[in-house]
Amino acid sequence: MDNDVSAGSTTSTLGHLALGLTLLAFGVGHTQVIDGVTAADAVSVATYVGGLALFIAGLLAFRERDSFTGTAFAGLGAFWFTWGVSADSQVSANAAGLFLLLFALVALSLTLGATGGSPLLRATYALMFIALVLLAIGQFGDSAGLAKTGGWFAAVGGLAAWYGATAALAHWPTALPGRAAGRGVTATG
Repeated sequence: MDNDVSAGSTTSTLGHLALGLTLLAFGVGHTQVIDGVTAADAVSVATYVGGLALFIAGLLAFRERDSFTGTAFAGLGAFWFTWGVSADSQVSANAAGLFLLLFALVALSLTLGATGGSPLLRATYALMFIALVLLAIGQFGDSAGLAKTGGWFAAVGGLAAWYGATAALAHWPTALPGRAAGRGVTATG
């Protein structure tokens, strides 16, 4: 992937749009920044866009022999689908926290595995990891403040994924321009 201008397959772009939309809806619901909108309102988006569409995008990425993207999208599709269909289930706060913590570990694996990818890709997975850890701790400790903070991290991660997908479609830059060399520094070191 070029550092200056985003590129990617159609599958990758579709998957990142789905991930961005789902993370944004999930995050905004947890922040409760919009009156009357909660995380429960993101269930349909999580089930169908984040779950089914992302899982299918993962299978298509595997078909294109892109194992990292396939793993990321299929794994995250499973997360969103499971979260969406079980949202109305009565589980303990500790069970909900454990679910979020386990998928935070998936997001951490994706963050570490994306070392060769764009900074936006790594940021998206890192922000999702932080969001899920905060939400898990919030569940364990019954902390609405941590849930809101986790929601903000998820929303920003969703915006990063959405921008990355939009940049791929519009051929916008995804890397910050390099800074000028300081005094005594040359281009070769």
